[in-house]
Amino acid sequence: MEKQYRLRKNGQFRYVYKKGKGAACREIALGYVKGPRLLCGFAVSKKIGNAVTRNRVKRRLREAFRAELPRLKKGLYVVTARESAAQADYRRLAGSLQYLLRRQGLYQEGSK
Repeated sequence: MEKQYRLRKNGQFRYVYKKGKGAACREIALGYVKGPRLLCGFAVSKKIGNAVTRNRVKRRLREAFRAELPRLKKGLYVVTARESAAQADYRRLAGSLQYLLRRQGLYQEGSK
């Protein structure tokens, strides 16, 4: 995913956690706040595993989110990995992300 779409600042993450609407499933949790442009951040706790495992989960989540970018509404997104994300493959993470986006109604009108 390109850098122009990433949340980087701790304050931005905290804003989404505090003001945003959320949904969760077994592997991931998703937070969303309306905003002027589309930005996304990924949070993977040390509970998930060692650095190799955490980075693998982040790479898979970033790629799954990148595939959905053209169809999403503008706003701030935070995708938080849960412990079972460490054992999930890419297809399962991508399916969970699509499920949460659809459940929250975050696709633009006319897509999907």
